[in-house]
Amino acid sequence: MTRAISPPKTIARSRRGANTIVLISVVLPPMALVTVMILAWGNGFGLVDLSLFFGMYLICGLGITVGFHRYFTHKSFVCPRWVKFALGIAGSMAVQGTLFWWCAVHRKHHQHSDDHDDPHSPHVGDGNRIKRFLFAHFGWLFRIEDPDEAHYVPDLMADPDLRLISRLFPLWVFLSLAIPAALGGILSGTWFGVFTGFLWGGLVRVFFEHHVTWSVNSVCHIWGAQPYNSDDHSRNNALFGILALGEGWHNNHHAFPASARHGLAWWQFDASWLTIR
Repeated sequence: MTRAISPPKTIARSRRGANTIVLISVVLPPMALVTVMILAWGNGFGLVDLSLFFGMYLICGLGITVGFHRYFTHKSFVCPRWVKFALGIAGSMAVQGTLFWWCAVHRKHHQHSDDHDDPHSPHVGDGNRIKRFLFAHFGWLFRIEDPDEAHYVPDLMADPDLRLISRLFPLWVFLSLAIPAALGGILSGTWFGVFTGFLWGGLVRVFFEHHVTWSVNSVCHIWGAQPYNSDDHSRNNALFGILALGEGWHNNHHAFPASARHGLAWWQFDASWLTIR
């Protein structure tokens, strides 16, 4: 007979670990932003830093929008196996949680959008509007609960390729920071380039990417147009339609969640849809 592990202790230990990871990912990138501002004061920053920031932003951002969101969560298109691996790894490098956890949280969000079981709605809970906004933006991350991956993503968990990608999440996080650091050193030929590459292409990029993604949960459920009746408060927000690579056309998405295209009008720029197409 095998000895059963006490569920309460296991869950508590898991939540402590998850909260530690969240705390690091929320606190460390802003500290990096302050550091690069100090370094850039009076000196500016070079083309290498800028290229690493935007290059990593696009790779990891599309990993979230095209991969974690439209492909894995909503299955809105099909692709070859090698593309599946690339999307899973790129999305993991955005440092927003494991593939299974991210997709489970998002499916739960759609099932309970803006009701009391929504993981991150600015329209439920206690407190004033500011407090609810901050909770929807990132406060919910500090109340991490198991989104019941076995319930929400059994199809993904049945795929051995995805189990491998999700299990190796720490490796992808390491590469997410190590790659821009290494490129910064190679392209600049200096150890200082390694440091600034780590900051701009790594931590500062994570800072901006996190807040852009979190804004889809918070801003895009408060401010913007609502052309479709989606039975929730989702909005189309043009600013985050651009910054979030098409995810800001959020009311369109909630009205047609299985669509690979979120920017439905010709003028609604959707970088993720262009990539898929």
